[in-house]
Amino acid sequence: MSTVHLIDHPLVQHKLTLMRRKEASTNSFRRMLGELSTLMAYEITRDFPLQDLEIETPMEKMVGKVIDGKKLALVSILRAGNGFLDGMLNVVPGARIGHIGLYRDPKTLQPVEYYFKMPDNMGERDVIVVDPMLATGNSAAAAVQQLKDKCQPKSIKFMCLLAAPEGIKTMQAAHPDVDIYTAAVDRQIDDHGYILPGLGDAGDRIFGTK
Repeated sequence: MSTVHLIDHPLVQHKLTLMRRKEASTNSFRRMLGELSTLMAYEITRDFPLQDLEIETPMEKMVGKVIDGKKLALVSILRAGNGFLDGMLNVVPGARIGHIGLYRDPKTLQPVEYYFKMPDNMGERDVIVVDPMLATGNSAAAAVQQLKDKCQPKSIKFMCLLAAPEGIKTMQAAHPDVDIYTAAVDRQIDDHGYILPGLGDAGDRIFGTK
């Protein structure tokens, strides 16, 4: 069974609380999401292995540490996942970017794919799939399945801002090999698939739409 990693750093929790407030403006919500995603990126890359590299400083030669052969891809589930990208690229600026377009059928709550675009050589890459909300888990599970079927990456992790128990259960049942990284596990989802207490529709709050 995959592991749920709760990123409970004080700065992460502080910013998340400010983002949850209904009076938070689009500008402040978007800015704090960028800051928070940078902090979360440090945690999700914590276990990257290192290798020695001989370099020369202005003073002398030395052996330093660099990430060992990682070819990282960040895969955003459109559209809300894009809110994570700039902040994560502050930490891993060399990462390639992929996009999966999914929308949730309001009647069935099942995902419908409309876009899939990935970098080259995905079979050699470690992938972090990003989407702010893991609610029902159907979209996340479908996105990861598409990646496995079409790209067969070396590894996959999933990162979200909020997770509901229902979404965690769905992801772990479908993909027991994919660890989940989140800033909070909320109480439940409602009849429309929204997380409670949640923060509303993340995409609308990022982009100022309704």
